[in-house]
Amino acid sequence: MPLLRGKKPAVTAGSKMPKLSENQEEGPQVKRSSSPPHGAPKKRTAFIDITNAHKVQISLPGRKKKEAAKKQVKKTSAPSVSTKNHDNLKKSSSESSEGTPAERETSDAEEEEKEEEAAAAPVEELVAAAPPAVCEVPAHHQKQQIPAEFDVDSENAEDCYMCPEYAKDIFDYLKQREEKFVLCNYMPQQPSLNPEMRAILIDWLVEVQENFELYHETLYLAVKMTDHYLAKTPVHRELLQLLGSTTMLIASKFEERSPPCVDDFLYICDDAYKREEIISMEANILQTLSFDINIPIPYRFLRRYAKCVSAGMDTLTLARFFCEMSLMEVELVSVRGSLLASACLLLALVTRDLGGWSPILEYHSGYQAADVAPVVRNLHEMLSAPPDDKLKAIRNKYSHKVFFEVASLPLVSGDILEEVLSQ
Repeated sequence: MPLLRGKKPAVTAGSKMPKLSENQEEGPQVKRSSSPPHGAPKKRTAFIDITNAHKVQISLPGRKKKEAAKKQVKKTSAPSVSTKNHDNLKKSSSESSEGTPAERETSDAEEEEKEEEAAAAPVEELVAAAPPAVCEVPAHHQKQQIPAEFDVDSENAEDCYMCPEYAKDIFDYLKQREEKFVLCNYMPQQPSLNPEMRAILIDWLVEVQENFELYHETLYLAVKMTDHYLAKTPVHRELLQLLGSTTMLIASKFEERSPPCVDDFLYICDDAYKREEIISMEANILQTLSFDINIPIPYRFLRRYAKCVSAGMDTLTLARFFCEMSLMEVELVSVRGSLLASACLLLALVTRDLGGWSPILEYHSGYQAADVAPVVRNLHEMLSAPPDDKLKAIRNKYSHKVFFEVASLPLVSGDILEEVLSQ
């Protein structure tokens, strides 16, 4: 219905229809004229002028600096300078009064410039005389200088993904963070479990990692969370698989780009548990660990230390095999990840006859050969034991060509190992 002239359209409550004037149409809006229509009252404020229009000043370039210099000089200059400037002003005013208005304005401007230059001179002298402020960086914030013979990150200076500027600091931080996650042999506090059950669970988690093609970091983090949860909470043997699958689910969310969903983990458990049970276990684990699941794992340290000695992929894979086998031993739960990684790498170097513990490894790991030797002996004893036919997931995995068939390599003899460790 068209709007009638002189009548306001009826607007219901809540409607947002804009008001249109008689000569305003929908489409591009036309800027209104600032002059009021004929016969309309003039605009005025209700009480006083509450705008800031009367305070607006036009600032020219350099005007603020000159005004600031004038104020500074008034505070710092001596009385003799102000008296001299006052006399100069009187003299200039008397001389300019005899000329034309244009000449008087020119002379006034010149005198004003001379006055400002004279006034600004003491300020510049004070600024030049002031010593520059030097900010000293605290000692704990200063960049650590790495000796040239131990620098393994400069070759990756152009690769931002390798973080060459912070690599040493990152692994030093992870090594310090390990102290927060030190464990002991918790199995005596688990009345329903034993070390064999834990080894069976980890052997099954290795198969899960292979079937889902997950990162190795996911497997190590899942095992770490399982150990920390068992160290704080007694678990019945019937819920042990639920615990392992849930920690793998949490680790996948933390490490993977595309983690498996809950239904995938229910499927690999052969529907032994319900969806509500795995979600409830997930919440219980996170609350027990105080949501602090960024636990340093030996796998990360192993890659770092192998880079320090420029180890080949076959040597690194052999050290990974030793490190993954160590996950099944409950006696090695109390060993810190960085120390365990150092022992696995040293055993791999000795096995392949590539030397022993070198100064560069001592610098980057912080361990001496005497610190690593006891863990190396425990690893050698574990690997020398006859393999269990029920626990063969790791050996089968590292017997593949993709992993250079390192599981089939002969282990170094104890005499040769002791000879290297005694050096």
